Amino acid sequence: MDEFGLIRRYFARAGSDGSVRVGSGDDGAVLAPAPGSELVAATDTLIEGVHFPEALDSYHVGWRAVMANLSDFAAMGAVPRWMTLALSLREINAAWLDGFAAGVFESADSHGVALVGGDTTRGRDIVISLQVIGEVPAGQALLRSGAKAGDTIFVTGTPGDAAAGLDEFDTDDRDDLLRERFQRPVARIVYGVQLRGIASAAIDVSDGLYGDLGKLLTASGCGGRIDLDRLPISDALRERYPRTKQIRFALAGGDDYELCFTAPTASVPAAETHAVTAIGTVVQGKGIACLEDGEPYQFTDAGFLHFA
Repeated sequence: MDEFGLIRRYFARAGSDGSVRVGSGDDGAVLAPAPGSELVAATDTLIEGVHFPEALDSYHVGWRAVMANLSDFAAMGAVPRWMTLALSLREINAAWLDGFAAGVFESADSHGVALVGGDTTRGRDIVISLQVIGEVPAGQALLRSGAKAGDTIFVTGTPGDAAAGLDEFDTDDRDDLLRERFQRPVARIVYGVQLRGIASAAIDVSDGLYGDLGKLLTASGCGGRIDLDRLPISDALRERYPRTKQIRFALAGGDDYELCFTAPTASVPAAETHAVTAIGTVVQGKGIACLEDGEPYQFTDAGFLHFA
């Protein structure tokens, strides 16, 4: 099978609705955005052994690849519509591709995202690059740059679970919930849409809460204060790890794909599927101060960096 047969067998599907005028199979996709919308585009690249373990089954590789990208749309209050996929493989492995394609399409279908094109090539490593394009009503996109001193800092879900799941990945003694949080994250698309007009700034937590919040605050020209006693730690993480590791996983673990956002109010809409917790305050100045039991807590881990 050559690369064209590979595409036809595993990835050629018609568009999910009339918005795809021309999809996979031509030199480019032709798409019809909704009137009154602005387009949002985001790209993520995942490399075997860097962004996911070599032992991770291909279904979850595909699922995570899509959700990592969709999480950016949640942070912008946008709705993902279409995606392209570029895939580098060492060889054509039918069993691996069956699982990968199933994970990609199940993840994409859960949010109505159509695969409209892409590319395949041979390489030394498995490399996955996804570009997703979506829509947001004109002028309503959430950005990192709108936080103001006095705003409350919120986070969704229970950050740190995915890092613990990865930490236990190759062990026999592992917690199924933590492992699932790493293997099968869920982008908070619905809640991101709810935050339009409410959040002053937002970012998705992919590289660690502390580092990603720092990016938001830098873009906003502010500093922040986190109350570590308010961090939403899951029961599974609390039961399996000491307090210092709970904090490190929650603040710097990464791979959570939760939302961190600020709002000029102490209360925000509740979510049906996950917790939303106020963890701190935006302040004047620079940097992030952490407090535990009212006392300063030294924390400097910036989270995941590609070129540290």
